[in-house]
Amino acid sequence: MSDQIKFIVDNLNKEPFRKNYNLITFDSLEPMQLLQVLSDVLAEIDPKQVVDIREEMPEQTAKRMLSLLGILKYKPPGNATDMSNFRQGLVIGSKPVIYPVLHWLLQRTNELKKRAYLACFLIKLEVPSEFLQDETVADTNKQYEDLMEAFKTLHKECEQLKTSGFSTAEIRRMNTKLPNKLPCIKNPEDISAMEEEKDQLIKRVERLKKRVETVQNHQRMLKIARQLRVEKEREEFLAQQKQEQKNQLFHAVQRLQRIQNQLKSMRHAAADAKPESLMKRLEEEIKFNSYMVTEKFPKELENKKKELHFLQKVVSEPAMGHSDLLELESKINEINTQISQLIEKKMMRNEPVEGKLSLYRQQASIISRKKEAKAEELQEAKEKVANLEREVSVKTNQTREFDGTEVLKGDEFKRYVSKLRSKSTVFKKKHQIIAEFKAEFGLLQRTEELLKQRHENIQHQLQTIEEKKGISGYSYTQEELERVSALKSEVDEVKGRTLDDMSEMVKRLNSLVSEKKSALAPVIKELRQLRQKCQELTQECDEKKSQYDSCAAGLESNRSKLEQEVRGLREECLQDESRYHYTNCMIKNLEVQLCRATDEMKAYVSSDQQEKRKAIREQYTKNIAEQENLGKKLREKQKAVRESHGPNMKQVKMWRDFEQLMECKKQCFLKQQSQTSIGQVIQEAGEDRLIL
Repeated sequence: MSDQIKFIVDNLNKEPFRKNYNLITFDSLEPMQLLQVLSDVLAEIDPKQVVDIREEMPEQTAKRMLSLLGILKYKPPGNATDMSNFRQGLVIGSKPVIYPVLHWLLQRTNELKKRAYLACFLIKLEVPSEFLQDETVADTNKQYEDLMEAFKTLHKECEQLKTSGFSTAEIRRMNTKLPNKLPCIKNPEDISAMEEEKDQLIKRVERLKKRVETVQNHQRMLKIARQLRVEKEREEFLAQQKQEQKNQLFHAVQRLQRIQNQLKSMRHAAADAKPESLMKRLEEEIKFNSYMVTEKFPKELENKKKELHFLQKVVSEPAMGHSDLLELESKINEINTQISQLIEKKMMRNEPVEGKLSLYRQQASIISRKKEAKAEELQEAKEKVANLEREVSVKTNQTREFDGTEVLKGDEFKRYVSKLRSKSTVFKKKHQIIAEFKAEFGLLQRTEELLKQRHENIQHQLQTIEEKKGISGYSYTQEELERVSALKSEVDEVKGRTLDDMSEMVKRLNSLVSEKKSALAPVIKELRQLRQKCQELTQECDEKKSQYDSCAAGLESNRSKLEQEVRGLREECLQDESRYHYTNCMIKNLEVQLCRATDEMKAYVSSDQQEKRKAIREQYTKNIAEQENLGKKLREKQKAVRESHGPNMKQVKMWRDFEQLMECKKQCFLKQQSQTSIGQVIQEAGEDRLIL
């Protein structure tokens, strides 16, 4: 168990869980926290299981986990009879039940992810045969099965491509031609990693071949090893198939039990009914069904057809603009006015026969509407009754799965309650008698202790007196002498008896034994009956204990649910408190703003110019005027800059050219100064010439 817990803690501390547990903290988790850890692990396998169990009923949590574990083919330790204990342990979060499940899930997470993914598409929905008589349902079911088979073939092809032995060149070529067919090898780095791994595997195989070739009969041993591997795989497959058949048999037995219970309840309901009531009920059902078929359904069908025809007409017409809508509204108004005029003319005529007929028509329409309303209410009531019956059957099946016993109803439950009350009174009386015996036993035990203590004190006083008188051990010696003398007298008496006395004693003993046997014969017979009755009572006690345990488990689940509700209400209370404080803060802020607004209004309305200047509106008005003046000045400056921009840029260019010219003259002058006088300079007509 410690290795198992260590493995679980190590895996929970890794990605993607990151729980940061150690052995002590993990072992000290409460049942609700342990169930949440199991739910998180199941959510990692199947993302649909991401649920906070505090917001979920315990029955729903157990049902969800059991269904997923059944899909993942988890086999609880033990035989099929331990399934009820397993379910009960899963409901209450028992550690001996949760730890093996976590260990099994964390050992094969990747495999179970794949199994959970495939279960979404490959678990077939069982459709009852009576529904398959409908052609639409049958076609849909056939299409569903075809799609399932297509998914199987595509998944097999994908797995074959993943595990295929294509070379890297073929994979690259297929990846370029069919990029959508090979989504798992689109990355070139994966292909290079596969090449390296392939080279390593080839080298390893060559080394193993060289090592094996030195062994005698290596071919035969390889053949035997291959056969052993094949047989092991076959054994695993057969074991898995056997377990699946056992599960199917178990489910079939449960289904048979449910059907038998339903049949029993139906027979019980039919046994209590009378022929007259059955005939009356059948007549009412026939009347209701005939009304639904002849009147209600044809009207609804006709209305639906009219709506469909109208919608088709609307769809077939072109899109309408605003002008078309206005035209239609005007037509509707004209028709309404015409209708109102016709109604007025009809009222002006005031024909008495027509008035009576209208009264009868009105009453008939009212009765027909009431009839339709009652029919709809009856239909809704029947649907509600059917839903409640389905819920009751589901709840009874759940209790049968959890408890293994049937739910008591009516008189049986009353008898069971009265029986429990009588037993509880007997139990209280017996418990009171046991308490009295315990009190008396304690009193006698205390008396014995006091007498022993008193005897020890007297013995100690006697020894001290003997030591003072110089005769220590006298009492002990006297007791020993008396005991020896008594034994000697008894032995003398035994020796003094004669053989006749012994024979008479034997006869008397034999007669006494026969008398005791004859007297004990009815007592032994009664004892056998009482033993049998004791066994029956013990068996009944065990059954009641199991019922008590199941009831305690249910109460525990209810307690956890109530704790969850209390926790939720506390959170709501905290949220309401935070909302209350936030509202108070907002009210205070609004009060401050209101106070500032009133001060502003007072300053604005006041006749004192000094107070008006302090007003925020005056300050903002002043700032706005200053900013407008500043903006006006800046716009004027901008206009002046734009007007002088061209000449200024031209002047800047001229200055840059002048600067370059002066720099060039400077460079020439410096160069002339640095040169030595190589030639002769002649000045003619204001020009300088150099002659070499």
